[in-house]
Formats: sequence, structure tokens, C-alpha cells
Amino acid sequence: MYKLLIVDDEALVREAIQDQMDWEKLGFECIGGCEDGIEALDFINHHTPDVVLTDIGMPFMNGIELTSELSTRYPQIKVIILTGYDDFDFAQQALKLQAVDYILKPITAAELETVIRKLRHEMDLEQSQIQDYEHLKRQLMESLPLLKERFLERLATSPMTGKQMREGFSYFHIEWNGSFVIELAIDVDEFELSLPSTLYDEELIRFAIYNIAQEVIANRSGILIFRDRENRVLILISGDHAEELYDQSTQVADEIHSAITNYLPVKLSIGIGHVCNLADKVPRFHHSALSALDYRFVIGTNRIIYISDMEQRKRAELISIVDWENELITKLKTGTTEEMDEWIEQLFITFREHVYPLDICQMYLQRILLTIMHTLYAMGIDNTQVFGDTQTPIHEITRFAVLDEVELRMKDLCAKVVAIIKNMRERQSMALVAKAIEYVKQEYMDPNLSLKSVCHHVSMSSSYFSSLFKQTNGTTFIEFVTHLRMEKAKELLNVSSMKSYEIAYAVGYNDPHYFSGAFKKHTGETPTDYRQKMTRKV
Repeated sequence: MYKLLIVDDEALVREAIQDQMDWEKLGFECIGGCEDGIEALDFINHHTPDVVLTDIGMPFMNGIELTSELSTRYPQIKVIILTGYDDFDFAQQALKLQAVDYILKPITAAELETVIRKLRHEMDLEQSQIQDYEHLKRQLMESLPLLKERFLERLATSPMTGKQMREGFSYFHIEWNGSFVIELAIDVDEFELSLPSTLYDEELIRFAIYNIAQEVIANRSGILIFRDRENRVLILISGDHAEELYDQSTQVADEIHSAITNYLPVKLSIGIGHVCNLADKVPRFHHSALSALDYRFVIGTNRIIYISDMEQRKRAELISIVDWENELITKLKTGTTEEMDEWIEQLFITFREHVYPLDICQMYLQRILLTIMHTLYAMGIDNTQVFGDTQTPIHEITRFAVLDEVELRMKDLCAKVVAIIKNMRERQSMALVAKAIEYVKQEYMDPNLSLKSVCHHVSMSSSYFSSLFKQTNGTTFIEFVTHLRMEKAKELLNVSSMKSYEIAYAVGYNDPHYFSGAFKKHTGETPTDYRQKMTRKV
């Protein structure tokens, strides 16, 4: 309930307004009446109403002066002006200050009630907005740690302008020890639980890993920790000198790795990237840390891996991962089983020609499986249709002793994927063609119906749709539409007395002569001859 104060130098007016209105029903409590602005200000200092209903012409301090004072001292108070016709200019001045409305004297109870109800509605909306704002503000404060993590993830993964970085640093109160940064990327290699693990167990352990890492860096300045969407723990260490950052990152990584593996049943790797300038447009510190983590597939797990050490090693020429992953995705989506088998054979020939050690081969094979799984996921296909109930299909590959066995397994998996995607595309294609046919049956009378408009309706290219339509129906799209229109025309010739030109318009032809020629080509007769023949049969 809102509080209202009446200010008028006429006691009878104050009493009449106070007594004649059902304030409680209107959602207000009339907390008092004052006879001038000075008395009203003193009252307001002690009681703070929500609304002040004030006359303009009063001694000592008039309504305009009172409104001006309230706009300065109590901007949240709503003011309604009572004014006579002679004071109308003053009322306009009050509206420019803080007054929300004015009422011309003399006033009836009904008129005042209308103004009060309107104000009540506006105040309710304002109160609701304030509550919504406070609710959002609380939600923001509760979400601030997550928002900070997302900002740091953006900083690490996406180019940001200097202004965006400065604003983010200021908003999240991020302080650095220098302009250079190095990243530690921490990821779980394996959960070593004595009992079968559950998602809950693994998430609990990941949370514990994050907490332990936080404790290790708690007393160090210029260090930030956050988690990304892949459940990796990332640590950013800042400073002014590259060598000092390498030394500090080594010390922090050693402490974190030791604390976590001694306390939790996990194996985990820590990748340490390059020292980079925070001002760099490309976030190399993050990419290099993740690249260091990738080397665990080659050199083993449960260790600290420095990208600088890995890049200095001499190694055999490697296959372009990006190239063959793109080729694999293309073959899975559009190739035949024979083409897929041939591609896998060529890939394994390359493995053998390069004489890769087993761990390098396993790395590639795992990437193949990940690419297959990602392709299935992107197309909305359940992995179990290909891998069965295997919980960790990537680990399955480590059980094979020779490449020949793995090659056979890969061919089997890819053949299943190709068949599933082919069947899915055929079902989707049939559904789209059916949708197109239904659309044509509804719109055949539209002279603007065309291959282009139908393709737009089903969101397909004209060339692909034309090929698919003929493959599905054994006829071209134009032939189908023409046949449908001719059949509809024959029906109208049989059951109606419409003229030929009217039937032409009714089945989607703007040119009756063209319709007549098309009809004769389709049936061997003109519309008139066809109607006469059908009439004689009857």
C-alpha cells in the first residue's frame, strides 16, 4: 500500500479529500495533511510519503516551490498538483519539475479517483520494474563467477580489442603483474576409481581438481584460474619477463600436479604454452597450451608437457590432420561404402609407409574416431547405432595389436556410418519431396507457381531438387505440375459449365491459348473436343 500526503491551505479541502475517498480500496494510506509547503517538508522528512497531493496557491511556500524542493531532495516522490484555471501556467511549470499530473479545481471525487487509479497503475508498473531489476541484479551477482570464466575463455580463444579487454578487466576486477602471460591447461587423462565411475563421480573429481588448483595459486598475485566448456582447468600467469614466467609456470604446474595426483584417483596432464603479450590480437598462449596437451597422445599421459620442448623435437613428416579429417567427413556424408573402404586403405598405406610408431598411429586412430563421433553428433545420430553400447569407443582402439586388425574395424565402423547417413538422407529427401508435392497440390492454380518458388518453400537448391524429384517420382517437376493441372482441367470440363478460358485461369494459366495447346498436347484433344466427347459418353 502506498502512502499519500495532502497539502492545501484550506482545511475543508484537506478534510474533504481525505474523508470522501476510499483510499484503502485505491491502494493508498492517507498519512496526513499539511497547510503549506514548509510544514509539508518537515512532515515528509519524518514520514516520507510515496505521493504528495498539493495545491499551488499556499502561503510561506507554494506548490511550485514545494515541488521544486521535492524534485531535489526526494526525487522518488510523486507529486499531483491541484490548481485553478488562473494557476494553469504554474501547473505546467510543476509538470516540468516532478509533478506527474495536475487536477483543475473544483474537483469531484470521481475525477480524483480516476487520477489516483492511473497513478496507482503507473506506480505498480514502476515497482514491478524495480523488483525485476533487483532480481536481475541478484542473478547477475550470483552468476558473476561464471561470467568471469566466460570472459576469460573469450580472452583465451577469440580476438578482442584493447577496449574490450580493458572494460572486462575493470568489470571483473582482474589485475595483472605485467603485460606478458603464459597459460597452463590442465585436463584429466583417466579416472582411477576402484568402482565403476559415474558422471557424478567424475564431475565431483573435476570440481575437486579445480579447488585444489585454486588453493595452490591462492597466495600468488597476477594469476587467474577458470574452467572452459570442455571441463579443462586453465591458469593464466602474468609477469614482465618471459624467463621468470617459464620458471613460475613450472613451479605452479609441479605443485598442482603433485597435489592433485597424490589426493585424487586421477591421471592428468598439464600443458604449458608459450609466453605471449596480452595485447596480441591472436590468443597464442591458449592455443599453444592446448597444443602441448595434445602431445600426451604421443609421449604418454599423467605428466607436464611444455610446448617449447615438443616443438624442438625432430620427428617424421606427419599427415595433414585437417586435410584428412575434412576428407573423412565428406566421405562419411556423401560417399559410398566402396569409396569409404578405398579411402581407409590409402590412409593405412600412409601409416605403414611412414613407419609410425604405435603411439603415433593410435593418436591418428583416435582422431578418426573423434571425427566419426562428431559427425554423428552434428547430424543428430545416436553413437550407439554405430558403436553399440561401448562406453568408451576411443579406448577400444588400444586393444588391437596390429594395424591390419584396426583397419578392418575402421572399415566396419565407417560402413555403418555411411549406411545410416544414406538412409537418413533418403528419408529426409522423401519427406521434402512429399512436402513439395503437397505444396503444389495446394498452389497449382497460382500462375506464379514455379520450380523456384517450390524450392524456396522446401529450402533446397533448384538443381538438387530437380534431380531428387525425378529420382523419386520418375518424372520432372514441370511434367508433374503440368499433369496435375491438366487432370484438374479435365475434372472441371467434366463437372462444370466453366468456359475454357475460365478453366485455364482456374488451373494456373494466364494465357488461355497456351493452356489450350498444352491441354491438346497432354490429351490429344482441345478442351472443347474433350468436353464434347465426355458429354456424348454420358
